[in-house]
This record gives sequence, structure tokens and C-alpha cells, in this order.
Amino acid sequence: MRKTNKRAVPQRPIAAAILAVAALHASIAMAGDDDHRGHDRDNNHAHAIKHVMLISFDGMHEQDVARCIASNTCPNIALLAKDGTTYTNAHTPGLSDSFPGLAALVTGGSPKTAGLFYDVSYDRTLYSPSDSNCTGPQGWNVVFDETTGIDAKNGGALTHLDGGGAFNPQAIPHAKVNGVCKPVYPHDYVKTNTVFEAIKAGVPNARTAWADKHAWGYDWLNGPSGAGVDDLMRTEINSIDPKTQTDYTDVYTHTEVFDDLHVQALINQIDGKDSAGTASAAVPTLFGANFQTLSVAQKAPVAKSGGYLDASFTPGTQVSAAIKYVDASLGRIVAELKQRNLYQSTAIVVTSKHGQSPADHSKLVKNGDTLSKLLQTNNYLDPNGNYGQNATKSGNLNDGTGLVNTGFAQTDDVGLIWLRDQHQLAQVVKTLKDNLSCNAPGICADGPYAYLLYGPRMTAAFGDPREGRTPDIIVQPNPGVIYTSSTSKDAEHGGNAPDDNHLALVVYAPGGKHAGGTVNDRVLTTQVAPTMLNLLGVDAKRLHSVVAEGTQALPGFDGDHGHDHDRDHDRD
Repeated sequence: MRKTNKRAVPQRPIAAAILAVAALHASIAMAGDDDHRGHDRDNNHAHAIKHVMLISFDGMHEQDVARCIASNTCPNIALLAKDGTTYTNAHTPGLSDSFPGLAALVTGGSPKTAGLFYDVSYDRTLYSPSDSNCTGPQGWNVVFDETTGIDAKNGGALTHLDGGGAFNPQAIPHAKVNGVCKPVYPHDYVKTNTVFEAIKAGVPNARTAWADKHAWGYDWLNGPSGAGVDDLMRTEINSIDPKTQTDYTDVYTHTEVFDDLHVQALINQIDGKDSAGTASAAVPTLFGANFQTLSVAQKAPVAKSGGYLDASFTPGTQVSAAIKYVDASLGRIVAELKQRNLYQSTAIVVTSKHGQSPADHSKLVKNGDTLSKLLQTNNYLDPNGNYGQNATKSGNLNDGTGLVNTGFAQTDDVGLIWLRDQHQLAQVVKTLKDNLSCNAPGICADGPYAYLLYGPRMTAAFGDPREGRTPDIIVQPNPGVIYTSSTSKDAEHGGNAPDDNHLALVVYAPGGKHAGGTVNDRVLTTQVAPTMLNLLGVDAKRLHSVVAEGTQALPGFDGDHGHDHDRDHDRD
């Protein structure tokens, strides 16, 4: 494979933050599925790749892969890289929370088209869960996290691994669709289709599967059809483990117990069973899982051997052990593929939804949520914090009793602001600009890599806030800033800091044509989705986000690469 050694051109901070997103937003009309009927697979030919597996080791940076391969501490990732292609310059499209991070991988789109900005966000067009007639005020804090399962109803304890086995009706808002008031489940909330739907439409008798960290919040992977994933494993990482009486995020070794469930699910599926291993099922055409162990180790306080030792991503004790764990997990999965004679017909993508910031602990700043406090103090949001999850009348999170039309601020190592009154945009921006320093009451966004995004640049990159879903303002603070006073974590994600968005990406495709290849061109994780479809001989234009944003497959996988069946219809 052609090896490239292109160097990224230095960019101004704000331009660098949005260029990758804005550059891909092409004004291309949506293509209907009917235009692609019969164009995806020529069934008169044998197709070498029958399955694609997507693995997200959340938090894994490109630097983690480079270091562990060089030090021989991740032999299974190294073998996959030797057999495949490593992308050294892969980035998320503007935001790095789990929702937009995974949406990039499975829709081919940024938040502008997929409509997912965070698992906890805001939508001005929605009605409250209790407003089943859509007659009250609009504007709802959408919370699709661990509280989306029925266990959380009325603030209940998360006692079941499967989240209680159903949706929490108090977490499901309403929308008026063609004059009819309807509930908005997570699969209704995502604005475009997913690779799971596209593959089921493009591959006869295709089966799909996925496992993630929240049992019901990740229902959006089904896509607007509500049926994209045949085997969506319902596992809740924040449920209480009866053996420890804690959830699975308290320490990385406990997270391994949770992630082992996903390893076993993949092994079961490779063996011709469902994720639970209780029923026979065809090996999925597209399947995969999310893993949280590394992310938990990265967030752990440096004082407790979490995180990294320096700016060079030298792993601390917990991160080092977590990388060994995820590598061994990959080894178990690949070994099962080989045992079942599936390795030569299964493409594997190893990447991450997001990174973690900061790796360099000396840059860590935790002054509390100064951004929300500044907004409250100036009455742009309720001065007493009565908005978002804190606005519930009962005091229980996400139980449907919240206030409506309050505006919202979502903060981690980024700030997403939905104003209570959009007419105050200019005034709010001035207040923020007047308080950029790290000194009280400043928001610590005065460095060369910090920026405020709003107005026409926001619309170009993420959509028009006036349509209801897009934040009015995004605040990217100085890299290393986390809007919290918590002592339980020294790293976070969600924003567009370098440690957030520069991710691991290794693609193995059977056949060896690209074995050992390294691509240094800048790519986006949105390019994974059309790549997976190309590998299976499915027209990538089945994905609405791919059409809308002009998303291309990854270099080396954007055309015919040695398979027998006719791919002419996949290239225009």
C-alpha cells in the first residue's frame, strides 16, 4: 500500500476546530434507498469479506497505539496493524462525547446531520415526557444515559444489568409530527440512518449486532426505523453489581468485569449464537462492541496511579494495565475468529469514540463549573440552577417532572450552551469574552487553543441553533480544563482539545493487500462508516449523512481493493 507522510498544515485555533467538520458539509441532495436497489452486491460473484467487526476502545489515542506497539505491550493490536492499515492522524468531527463519537463511526456524519451532540443535551422543539398531547411549552433537556432504563423510574436504584428490561417512560419526551403528538425514543432522536440499517437494506439476509455501555440510551443505534440492530445487547455500566454494591465504573478492574460481558457476547456471536449465548443465530454481517476499561483508567486521579505520567502519553499504572487488558480482549476475539475459520472473511476496525484530556497532568485545571456559574450569575440561565437535570420538581434525575423551556448548559472539558432566550446571544458572548481568564469568575478559555463558537460559524459547522437541536454557543476552554471540582477524575472528554479528538484507528481487511500500511493523511472518524459499507460491497450512499456531508471512505478503502464482485456502482 502507498505510504504517505503528509504533514498537517498549521491552522488558526478556531479554524482548526471547525475546518474538519465544515469542509465535509456539501450541499448534496439526499439519495433515496430505491436508487440503490440491486446496485450493492452482485450475488453471482463470491465476496471475500462476509463480516465486519467494529471495536471501540473508548479513550484510546493514536499515541497509545504507537507507544504500546513500540514497547511490545499490545501484541494483538500490533498483529492487527501488521495485517492491516494504521491511520496515524484520525480525528473526531468537532466533538468527542460518546454519542457524537459513535454517531460519526456508524452514520458517517457529524452532529450537524446526525443531530447527536451529547448523551445529555437539549432540544427546543420537544415537549416534556408528561405532555402527551403536546399542548404545553417546548424545550426539553434530553437525557439518554443510564436513567433511560425503567430501573430509574421515580429515581429508582439501577439494580438490573439490563436496565430493568424496558424504557423509563419518564425519560422519553414528545414531539409533534405531522400534527400528531408522539414519543421520541432514542432511535427517533437520531436524525439520519445508521450503518446497521444500510447493511440490512443492502445485504440479503444480513444480521447486525452491537453492545454498548448503556442499556437503553443507545437505542438510537437502531436508527429511525427502530430496527437496525438485530441483537442490541442491553448492558448498563452504571447498574449496581450485587457482588460489590457499586457500579462498574468505580475502578478499572471492576470495569473489566463489565467489558468481559462484551467480549463473551462477541465470542458467542462468532460461534453462531446470539449475544447471550442462549440461541442459535447467524454470524452477524456487521457487529461490534464498546469497551470502557481504558477510559475509566484514564480518568482515575493521577495520585491513585491513573492517567498518564507526562505529555508523551507515558501510561501510568492503571492505563498501562488497561491497555494490556483491552489488547488481551482483542486477542481473545481474533483467536475465536481464527478458530471458527472466519478471520479471512472478517474485516476488523479498531478505534475509539473519543480520547481523553489532558494526558499532561501539569495542564489540568479544575476550578469548578465556572461556565455555568457565570451564566447563572448573569441571569442567562436560572440563577438557582433550576434548569436541565437539576430542574426536576421531585429532586430525582430524569423522572419526567422537569421544567420546560429553561435552556441548558452541558459542561465537561467543553461547554455546550442552549440559551433560555436566544435573543441574548450577543450579550452572552460579550459576557463570556469579558471573562476568558482562569481568574474568578473566568471560564479559563484565554489560551491559543481555546475559542467560542457561535453565529454563522456555528451554523456552518453544526447546524442552525434556531432549528432547536444545535447549541447557541460552544465554549472550548484551554486544553486541560475540566469544568468540575470533582476529586474522582483527572481527565474528561467531549470537546475538541487535541487529546480528545486524536484517536487510534487500525483497519484490517482480509487479503493482505494493505498489510502493514501506514496512512498519515488527516482523516475523520466519519470515514469509517462508508469504509465498512465498501468492505461489504454496499453502496455507501445508502447512508444519509454520507450523502449530505460528502463523506469519503478511508484512503485505501475508497474503491475496489481486490474483491471479486462488481463494485462499479459504489463509485461516482
